[in-house]
Amino acid sequence: MALELGVIADDLTGGMMVASLLEREGVRCPLVTSAEALGDLDAEADAVVVGKKLRLIPAADARNEVSAIGRALKAIDAKRIYYKYCATFDCTDEGNIGPAAEALLAVTGGDRVIFAPAFPEYSVTVFQGRLFVGDKLLSESFKQYDPVTPMTNANLVQVLKPQMTEPVGVISHRVLHRGLAAARDYVDAQIASGTRAFVIDSVDDDDVTRVAELVDDWAVTTGGDALPGFLARQWLPADHPPGDRTVLPAAPGHEAVIAGSCAPPTLRQVDDFETRHPVFRIDLVESGDGVLDEIRSWAAEHVPRGPVAVSTSADVAGVERAQNALGRDEAAARADRLLGEAAKILYELGVRKLVVAGGETSGQVFGALGIRQVEVGSFDDLSGGYCFSHAPGPLAMVVKAGGLGNATFFEYALERMRRSEQRTEADNER
Repeated sequence: MALELGVIADDLTGGMMVASLLEREGVRCPLVTSAEALGDLDAEADAVVVGKKLRLIPAADARNEVSAIGRALKAIDAKRIYYKYCATFDCTDEGNIGPAAEALLAVTGGDRVIFAPAFPEYSVTVFQGRLFVGDKLLSESFKQYDPVTPMTNANLVQVLKPQMTEPVGVISHRVLHRGLAAARDYVDAQIASGTRAFVIDSVDDDDVTRVAELVDDWAVTTGGDALPGFLARQWLPADHPPGDRTVLPAAPGHEAVIAGSCAPPTLRQVDDFETRHPVFRIDLVESGDGVLDEIRSWAAEHVPRGPVAVSTSADVAGVERAQNALGRDEAAARADRLLGEAAKILYELGVRKLVVAGGETSGQVFGALGIRQVEVGSFDDLSGGYCFSHAPGPLAMVVKAGGLGNATFFEYALERMRRSEQRTEADNER
């Protein structure tokens, strides 16, 4: 099997978005959760996303994980390898964006790499090596308050400097607009002088197209959600039809939401959901060892009656309270552990349509349920999270990054998953 593109995503929801954007381009792109699962890929796949919890693990572990996945992608003849991170460049001083890029250069033998987080469709742009969210510098946006990866510097060269052994340069907007040949000459000259890693400017989709043209034959690229879809346009025929996988296989059964993100949109979504359905809110500080028994008893009562939610989501004050009591890492680990176990409980009780809010939470849920591979729907107003797992049994899911969606997102996501059952019933009646 030869794949046009192999993507390594540093969290599950981001990986799902990339897969869905590729599906929107008409590229068949399943998502798998490990290097080992690449051996079970659908023969019709044109690309694949490997979604792993890589963003916050120790840098040495990230290098090892990324190297192993990179070698596995090379073993199945992936023509291009892409390391995907959040468009807002979420990382710490230790990594893991820089370490992952250097690891993939070593695995592939590549001599150049870019950092291209721009996602103009969502108003994330890069100019003069500085990242903007809307009209605000990254350091002045909501990301400066992120409880896990506060982004207080918009200069991406400076952000990468402590993470990398390589020097980092900039491929500026001005260089991009000189034309493809001039941009290639500029990169070659920089490499000859000792710089082979570059932050690259992009302020609109035309710029992202220019970036894709420049790096189409590079062994390794890195960036946010947008660039893979533009890379696909480099290899697809001009008349290739767009994807329309908006309805995936049916998964008859009960419905639930698991929310672990503490982003304001998720908090609003949990509050809105609670006006119509029961929500079990886990207090990370006060809940003891028996909380899972409480969840099981509560869910057994409520799940047969309609949708339910289990949530550790908390506002800024609640996050600070949990982190002060438990420590930052233990608070996050406890939330993930409890929500993963809650997912297993809900599945055992017959839940087969599941909405999951939060990238780290989604990865934990996939791991707890033993999900290795999913079909992914085309990107649409679900922001790329709609997917279907055949094993351990039919399960429809919508996973979302914490910062996405309006207040009624959970309700709409459940309704979208019901449509596949309605279509199946209609087909059976014909």
